[in-house]
Amino acid sequence: MSTRAPSKDAPTNPRGIPFAPFVYKVEDYVSSRAEVDGTMKSFQEMISKYQFMEVNTQRRSAGIKDKVPDIQKTLDTVRFLKTREPDSDPIEATFELNDTLYAKAHVPYTEEVYLWLGANVMLAYPIPEAETLLEGKLDAARQNLSNCEEDLDFLREQITTLEVATARVYNWDVTQKRKTKAEQGNDGETEDEKIAPNG
Repeated sequence: MSTRAPSKDAPTNPRGIPFAPFVYKVEDYVSSRAEVDGTMKSFQEMISKYQFMEVNTQRRSAGIKDKVPDIQKTLDTVRFLKTREPDSDPIEATFELNDTLYAKAHVPYTEEVYLWLGANVMLAYPIPEAETLLEGKLDAARQNLSNCEEDLDFLREQITTLEVATARVYNWDVTQKRKTKAEQGNDGETEDEKIAPNG
């Protein structure tokens, strides 16, 4: 069987996902009918791998879509605090403790903010540093989201390519079966097919 396993030099997209093989000529992948089942099984395995990557990429994309508004909201708050003057009155704010739990607070002028970094870690940052950090996180999240969307399109293309390749190999096998039957003196048609030439 001559199905080509992706080599280390095989072309990939920018995130390292390999291109699916495009079957121009079935004979490049199978030289006899004995190799058809193995080739089709190999294509089906590749389809399964691409589908697995697609599901994981969809999950990652959904997670990033949830994070972007939170980062933007935090950045907007930091920018608002940056505009305040040292002699300004404290502002009354309502902030979220949990999905259904809010608290009121009087926020005086401040030069630092506390940011959650994840894994129950919170650090104090001067406001300009916090703004820079959040802008970087927001840009990175948007870039990751863009990469996820690009990867999803790429994965769908590869799945379609492999489905077409599978169909071509299957059709080639059917054609070879008919040729074999014709060579054995039976052209493979039923009596009904012989009677209805356009059917």
